[in-house]
Amino acid sequence: MVDIDRLKLILDLAREYELSELEVEQEGLRLKIRKDPPTPQAPPSVTAAQGVPASALPPVVPTNQVLEAAAGPQGDLAVIEAPIVGTFFSSPEPGAPPFVEVGSRVKRGQVLCIIEAMKLMNEIDSEYEGEVVGIHVESGQPVQYGERLFTIRTG
Repeated sequence: MVDIDRLKLILDLAREYELSELEVEQEGLRLKIRKDPPTPQAPPSVTAAQGVPASALPPVVPTNQVLEAAAGPQGDLAVIEAPIVGTFFSSPEPGAPPFVEVGSRVKRGQVLCIIEAMKLMNEIDSEYEGEVVGIHVESGQPVQYGERLFTIRTG
């Protein structure tokens, strides 16, 4: 018999910690919850009732177009993605300065962050030499495989 109160508690915890997947097995009952990542949606348009007509706002430009425009003649943009699922940490320990910040120059092989997975701390190194122009994840935030972590202007 399924205890509805326990099931609600499990679902509430999954929402609270923004888990994308959870599997629980107890006394022959197996519960697996999977939430697909949200699809990006355009921000709601501002209306004249809010003080600014929607036509006065700049158009929404997809992120990849912004990155392409930012690359320009100054170099190409490279994206560092999460090689594993885990928790992103920008510094080696709490209270320590981050490995890199926007504007930092990095060398190939330099540590950019740590991703904790199953109690193992995995250092993520730069594959490129250049300048960090974007950090896309907050420290302590869970990351998925292939999720964009850093943008580096090479060259």
